[in-house]
Amino acid sequence: MTQKNLLFRAWFYFRQGWSTYFAFIFAAINTLTVTYFLAIEEYPILNSIFPSFLIYVLTVVSIGIPILVLIGYAHFKRSNAFKAEADINIEANPHQRRILSNTELLFPILIKLLDYNVKISNNEKLTDKELSELNSLKKILKQHMDNNTI
Repeated sequence: MTQKNLLFRAWFYFRQGWSTYFAFIFAAINTLTVTYFLAIEEYPILNSIFPSFLIYVLTVVSIGIPILVLIGYAHFKRSNAFKAEADINIEANPHQRRILSNTELLFPILIKLLDYNVKISNNEKLTDKELSELNSLKKILKQHMDNNTI
């Protein structure tokens, strides 16, 4: 691993830690604090519902977490948003594209090889045509490996 690569990896991990954990927690605490002390304390009706900051936090957390879990579930399982994100990741990430192209090529070849293995397991000989097909599959794989770079 080169020094340049190490720095970019550190930068990536820093951004992940910041955005996923620190900024998320900091934003939640900030939102709870600001909404309580600037809004709820100033309105008597809201202040009677939430007489203390702790009650407000417990109420918001007990209602908010299940709602946010349902929203996250809907995002991944019930909407087209996650599918679009996955499509963009495959389009933009050459490693993901390579995995997809390898998979599309390998499955038909694996099925063919399994057919030949079953035949050999049954003590049957491969015909000249089947041996020729195996050589042609080998050439296809070799070309794919030589031509496809990330």
